[in-house]
Amino acid sequence: MLSVTILCIGKLKEKYWREACEEYAKRLGAFCKFRIVEFSESRLPERPSDAQIAEALDMEGEKILEAAKGSFLIPLCIEGRELSSPKLAEGIQQATVGGASAISFAIGSSFGLSDGVKQSGNFCLSMSPMTFPHQLARVMLCEQVYRTFQIMNHGKYHK
Repeated sequence: MLSVTILCIGKLKEKYWREACEEYAKRLGAFCKFRIVEFSESRLPERPSDAQIAEALDMEGEKILEAAKGSFLIPLCIEGRELSSPKLAEGIQQATVGGASAISFAIGSSFGLSDGVKQSGNFCLSMSPMTFPHQLARVMLCEQVYRTFQIMNHGKYHK
């Protein structure tokens, strides 16, 4: 069974975001081994310098890359490709046909992801040219992963 992991910097503080992710995790259990792994966000001063931000992103990136080792990695970033839901499903399907048994999505902190994570990805994904809070992006990604499996399995969810 395919393993799908969402690697996140930071925790969901509000109960309603956690419940939304838990609902999609429950639904995804029929299709894959799904889990969300949270890493602590690096502590930065009130007004961090570019060098401090880069150092924090590198430290966070090391955690993500270690956890994603051996998986098909899809970092989420503004520079990534925008895909329709069917195209994302097609990309996941191609990855599995190509031998991927594990897929990891990476969501960075409010400062994003390190260049190392982006460059290590099999491809970078942008959810939209708009900016979303990281908590909402996580819920949206959970929903899109669920939609992907519905599309791949010809379910009625995606219309």
